[in-house]
Amino acid sequence: MTSPRVLIADDQELIRAGFRLILTARGIDVAGEAGDGAEAVEAERRLRPDVVLMDIRMPVMDGLEATRRILAHSPHCRVLMLTTFDLDRYVYSALALGASGFLLKDVTADHLAAAVRLVGTGDALLSPTITRRLVQRFAGARPAVHRDLSPLTPREMEVLTLLGRGLSNTELAATLTLSEATVKTHVARIFAKLELRDRAQAVVLAYETGLVTPGA
Repeated sequence: MTSPRVLIADDQELIRAGFRLILTARGIDVAGEAGDGAEAVEAERRLRPDVVLMDIRMPVMDGLEATRRILAHSPHCRVLMLTTFDLDRYVYSALALGASGFLLKDVTADHLAAAVRLVGTGDALLSPTITRRLVQRFAGARPAVHRDLSPLTPREMEVLTLLGRGLSNTELAATLTLSEATVKTHVARIFAKLELRDRAQAVVLAYETGLVTPGA
């Protein structure tokens, strides 16, 4: 598997240097670094990385605005958010914007490299327990938003609901008595119809539309 090219965006030089050492030691190409969100946006356009490791809280432009601008310009780029707290309200906003997941800054070296590789394949990095807790806390506290789900078939609605509860494809297949290949087809069609990037956005959408409610 080809290793992704990575841009590291963090306002702390030591964090950037540490992540660079970890990734390069594991054969992952670090295309460049940025010290704030504005630099990250410029560097992404210039370097065209596959994955951006994006700190949420940075000067000049924060990671949320940088993520919004990067994904608007380069929808195929993957953004992996870096945060100090697993229940940071900004992480929820980042997932809603299209970030593919998040990592705590005290992540182990091997987990960091594995996460970058996973996101580089186009998948989302979701810890079901943390992500579900995060979305329940912030999406569940707000009124349901309107989103037209009519393009979905009844089966696809069922799959989206279970996605929102954090089920993997294997768990979906077992719950619905389907093959994993069929589940993957349903998931791909849901993403296409609703213009979702990945499972992270599907989880957020399921909560925001009221398909899944906190504690369900």
